[in-house]
Amino acid sequence: MATAYASSMAMLGPQRLHRTTTTNSRRSALPYLPQRPQQQQQSFSTSIHQIPGSRRFSSVQIRATEDTSGSIEVGEVFSDLKEKWEAIENKSTVIVYGGGAIVAVWLSSILVGAINSVPLLPKILELVGLGYTGWFVYRYLLFKSSRKELAEDIETLKKKIAGTE
Repeated sequence: MATAYASSMAMLGPQRLHRTTTTNSRRSALPYLPQRPQQQQQSFSTSIHQIPGSRRFSSVQIRATEDTSGSIEVGEVFSDLKEKWEAIENKSTVIVYGGGAIVAVWLSSILVGAINSVPLLPKILELVGLGYTGWFVYRYLLFKSSRKELAEDIETLKKKIAGTE
C-alpha cells in the first residue's frame, strides 16, 4: 500500500503537484486581501486608508478607545454588597434560600441530562413544546382582544404575587 502511494507520488512529480495547488488557490471564493507590512506594528488605533494597496474604504476609520465612564471599581461593589448584607435582618433564611436555589439548579441540570440521554424523548418533548407555543400564539397573541386579555391576566397575577389584591 505504501509502495503504491510512493509510486503514484513519483509519477506526479513535484511540478505536477505544485501546479494543482496553485490553480486551486486561484479558484478560491475568498476575496484578495493585501498583506500587512511587517515593519509597521500598529495598535488598536488603525485606519484602513493607511494600509498600502487598500483604496476601497479610504473614509472608514477604526479606533478603539478606553471608556472609563461606565466602569465600576471592585471596592465599590464589595462595599455595596456589605451594606446590603448588613441591612438584612434574617441572614439564616437568605442562606437557606440561596443554598436551596443552588441545589434546585443542580438537580434540574441532572434531570435534564437524564431526559436528554433517553432516545426519542427529547424530540417528542420538542414537538410538545412547539405545539404548545403554536397554541399560545393562536390563543393569546394573534388577535387584539386576546392580547388585552393576556395583559389583564398578567396584571392580576402581579397583584396576587405582590399581595396588593
